[in-house]
Amino acid sequence: MNTEQPIGLFDSGIGGTSIWKEIVKLLPYEDTIYLADSSNAPYGQKTQKKIIELCVKNTELLLSKGCKIIVVACNTATTNAIDFLRKNYNVPFIGIEPAIKPAALYSKTEAIGILATKGTLSSKLFEKTANEYTRHITTIEQVGEGLVPLIEAGKTNSSEVKNLLKTYLEPMLKHHIDHLVLGCTHYPYLIPEIRKIVGNNVQIIDSGEAVARQTKNVLKKLDLQREAKKSKHQFYINTSSTTLRNLLHNSSVSFSVEELNF
Repeated sequence: MNTEQPIGLFDSGIGGTSIWKEIVKLLPYEDTIYLADSSNAPYGQKTQKKIIELCVKNTELLLSKGCKIIVVACNTATTNAIDFLRKNYNVPFIGIEPAIKPAALYSKTEAIGILATKGTLSSKLFEKTANEYTRHITTIEQVGEGLVPLIEAGKTNSSEVKNLLKTYLEPMLKHHIDHLVLGCTHYPYLIPEIRKIVGNNVQIIDSGEAVARQTKNVLKKLDLQREAKKSKHQFYINTSSTTLRNLLHNSSVSFSVEELNF
């Protein structure tokens, strides 16, 4: 591995671009390659065996493109497959899981909400983290069923999204949550709509900045940080690229998007 190689990222679709944006902000000189496995979204409804298979496919494609580090920009993929990936590939992996710890530590009402996929909420890694930090507080877990396909279709402020969010979030408010953990990298794109429902007294937490910091720390530790050069960013998606392009259109960096069968 050398400093000039790109950072690889993959997700079950376009949601991980919320992580990509934080990484580019913190590491502006790094090249990136992003895989949006949208044809298999959402991962959250799949078996662990299938999730691992998809993660292996994505990892091998990123390695074939010369990536020096791989960010698993998907909560479900991390919680179900990262141990397998780390055991079977000789490349650093950065994972992402719901930010339960800060929510639990800073909650004043001792009640937090977690909106995530079924695959994340039912994983052993999630259970372990939740057990460690939420013993003395009320935790309301909610599967965000139906949200990922709507985000993938570009319907982030549609009536369907608004209705689903009301159904999922209003019961949390009755428990007086003061922190809402977004346990899926797609969900930050719903923050404007979430904010309308939960108001300003609920802290909304996602893991983007933390993942970017961890990526920087690992690159620095391994002496793999790139010097000050113009960066390039490549995106590959295995469905229509329309929604992805719309999400990236106001990006401050230059990028290319290619539809690729993988």
